[in-house]
Amino acid sequence: MDLHLAGKRAIVTGGSRGIGRAIARALLDEGVRVVIAARDGAEVGRTAVALAGASGGDVYGLGVDTRDDASVDAFVAAAVERLGGIDIVVNAAARPGAIPDVPGIAGVGSAYILEEIDTKLVGYLRVARAAAPHLVANGWGRIINISGLAARTTGTIPGSVRNVAVAALTKSLADELGPKGINVTVVHPGATRTERTAAIVAARAAADGLSIAAAETALYGNSLIGRIVEAEEVAAIVAFLASPRSVAINGDAIAAGGGQPRAIYY
Repeated sequence: MDLHLAGKRAIVTGGSRGIGRAIARALLDEGVRVVIAARDGAEVGRTAVALAGASGGDVYGLGVDTRDDASVDAFVAAAVERLGGIDIVVNAAARPGAIPDVPGIAGVGSAYILEEIDTKLVGYLRVARAAAPHLVANGWGRIINISGLAARTTGTIPGSVRNVAVAALTKSLADELGPKGINVTVVHPGATRTERTAAIVAARAAADGLSIAAAETALYGNSLIGRIVEAEEVAAIVAFLASPRSVAINGDAIAAGGGQPRAIYY
């Protein structure tokens, strides 16, 4: 299927690694010109060089701290200058899952949860706010927010709260921007294979005396597909949502975790 993405211009925050990097590669493979961004300017620059070499596409790396208004505004302005405009925004700059050992309300430090919300929720808002005028000027655009399936389950208060909040932000943006030609969606990945996954699996294998395969199944085998989802599989969903083909989807949440048993969402 031709996604009609060739020549579009995208920014991908959190693009130096993990799901963000996989999304950048998927967009590049569709002919999108991409600016990736992360806090570590040197790392994101190296990632851009690697992506350009692997894809042959047009990709730039810029540093940004999405917790800071001025940094985000400068980043978006620089991206517009590099690309000549913006059509697609992918927000993926966030900690890859709240720490798993928060023991309930007594263990949720105020500073910790405020940082989670500032980074993910307010960070995504800052980027969308800075980019929206450019999308409105185009009369067409896409904003895709990468959240997480913690929005649909309990586990840790920070993990659930930040992801539910991103879904609410997404719907508010869609209601405002949809009539102006801009579709806004949220993707909820579940457990996803990224650079950090191998270390988590190895630690579980060592702790429980399991093989790597058995440890991965123990950690991530409870989805309907029985395995961890690959970052590239999440990226393929995002590439579709970034395309003109996705016009019928606006303001909605898309789960990308391999399917949760017994749960019904309607």
